[in-house]
Amino acid sequence: MKNPDPSVPKKIEKLRRELSDHDYRYYVLAEPVISDEEYDRLMRELVSLENQYPQYRTPDSPTQRVGGEPTKTFPTVEHAIPMLSLGNTYSEEEIVDFDRRVRDLLKSASPEYVCELKFDGVSLALRYSDGILQRGATRGDGVTGDDITQNVKTIRTVPLRLKDAARGLKNCEIRGEVILFRDDFNKLNDDRELAGEKLFINPRNCTAGTLKLQDPKIVASRPLRFFAYALYTPGKQLASHYENLRLLRSLGFAVDQHAKKCSTIEGVLKHWRQWEAARDSLPFDIDGIVVKVDSLAQQDALGAIAKSPRWAMACKFASRKAETRIDDIILQVGRIGTITPVAVLQPVFIGGTTVSRASLYNEDYIRELDIRIGDTVVVERGGDVIPKVTSVVSGKRPASAKKFTFSARCPACGSRLVRLQDEANYYCDNESCPEQIRGRIEHWASRGAMDIGGLGEMIVDRLVREDFLRNVADIYDLKSRRSELVDLERWGDKSVTNLLSNIEKSKTRPYHRVLYGLGIRHVGAGVASLLAEHYSSIDDLMDAAGEELQTVGDIGPRIAGSIVHFFSERSNRELIRRLKSAGIRFTAERVKHAGGPLRGKTFVITGSLSSFTREEAKEVLESLGGKVLSAVSKNVDILVAGKDPGSKLEKARKLNIEVWDEDKFLSVAKKK
Repeated sequence: MKNPDPSVPKKIEKLRRELSDHDYRYYVLAEPVISDEEYDRLMRELVSLENQYPQYRTPDSPTQRVGGEPTKTFPTVEHAIPMLSLGNTYSEEEIVDFDRRVRDLLKSASPEYVCELKFDGVSLALRYSDGILQRGATRGDGVTGDDITQNVKTIRTVPLRLKDAARGLKNCEIRGEVILFRDDFNKLNDDRELAGEKLFINPRNCTAGTLKLQDPKIVASRPLRFFAYALYTPGKQLASHYENLRLLRSLGFAVDQHAKKCSTIEGVLKHWRQWEAARDSLPFDIDGIVVKVDSLAQQDALGAIAKSPRWAMACKFASRKAETRIDDIILQVGRIGTITPVAVLQPVFIGGTTVSRASLYNEDYIRELDIRIGDTVVVERGGDVIPKVTSVVSGKRPASAKKFTFSARCPACGSRLVRLQDEANYYCDNESCPEQIRGRIEHWASRGAMDIGGLGEMIVDRLVREDFLRNVADIYDLKSRRSELVDLERWGDKSVTNLLSNIEKSKTRPYHRVLYGLGIRHVGAGVASLLAEHYSSIDDLMDAAGEELQTVGDIGPRIAGSIVHFFSERSNRELIRRLKSAGIRFTAERVKHAGGPLRGKTFVITGSLSSFTREEAKEVLESLGGKVLSAVSKNVDILVAGKDPGSKLEKARKLNIEVWDEDKFLSVAKKK
């Protein structure tokens, strides 16, 4: 353990406060004041200092958000104050009656109410001691819940340390709701679909399942958000729930920005009706509003009955479910050939829109629910989520209802369908299938991949029909057909100029987005980034064997096999050749030094070094021209092995990789 310069603890504390403040500005206020690169630089500096001086590492440091190891069980903890459930209603009359009961119980006192959005998420209780997060627990049965602190720490809108405004509130409990925004949920499902994994049903179920995962690193990869709605503290006299919401924000929490104080029940009803009509304008799901008596003294006087407080009520919105009939079941073809059954419905009005189709996911889903053509079914729609059939109304099944049988042929091109072992979906293996061509081009042009503005679904469809596009490489030949594009009906010089300009800009997209854009089965955005980190050029990746690929991160046999299969296809190699010629980036941008004695050498660092942190050792090797990876494979030249090197040393010896001990590394480091 190093003896620090007296200024080191102050520097560490300053970095922590800066990073915590930037987290608050980015995740809570949505008003970042520094770039991602600058934030990463500050974080690296803090990590380096804490590694050098571990005596100053504390649980509330921003570096400790994802530090926990996987757990087998979650301890059960008792809530100091029971987490009561709310009475609820869908009726205007019952809301008015709630007001009458409150007034009767309070007698001469007149209540004011606070209306908050009812987040459709998972309740959480956070305990802070001396301003530091000590515990995060689920609601459970209201009396006891599960201690999921390590998972809670990964949520960026949960402060690990309360902000300075909380000096009089160092010991307190914060309650709130964990949610997932719809766009984040849809992206998760897009990645899972690409990977052939089971899709999440809705954001709430995804949130609940994520919080109970046993590996906090997986939890950290999913962008959960926490919104606080209650504050309990023995150290400070509090008077108003509405003021508490403002106080929670000053402590560093996100709160409902649409919360409203109402002096009459008529104001409550107006707020309820307003948000029932406007709920789809929000980026997350709500299923009603919560009405609370504002005065905390009045809340105490009203008390609770059974498991519900008398001073609060959930005013739910009308259900966005409806019954309708399935007229037919058709098959749709996705961009990687995935065949999805879709119910053709008698049109039904749900949640502000007319629904005429709903996803049935796969053959197993149809069998599990015993869905038949002619059945009356329950259809649900939530916000921007695709409508889905959730159950069959068995009592309304007609004698003429027909079981659905999957076709053996692709509905778009007639090719034979295949269902791979251990997968739920059927696939069309014909890469020339017109539906797949459209889907691959749309994916390549999508925001998460090459982000080509103006190349949306309708434009792609037209350019494929007009035979301008047969694959993604054809996009970069459109400039040679400019005059033909200008002559297309309802186009023109300006439209074509904008499209070609956006296509040219897409050539600057980084390598990992190019890999994602290729649409390799099972390779979502996360896996693409992992591959780009370990294989700095497409040529290295194309030559990688399946066994070698499985040494990278969490890549297993299925993903590795899919990658090898993709690059074994002559048509895909030709596609990459054309994209290279067009100027697409197929190498990772890294900070490299052109010269240096280690130029061309590839390293892996394992174990602990006494003189350097691992990050510092990496910087030394890269400054001398070396390249540092995280996994041992045949592409690695040298393993730097410190104390307790683990299995990487054994694997390096089996592959006859040169091994440096710390003394050898230090002798090379002196050349820097």
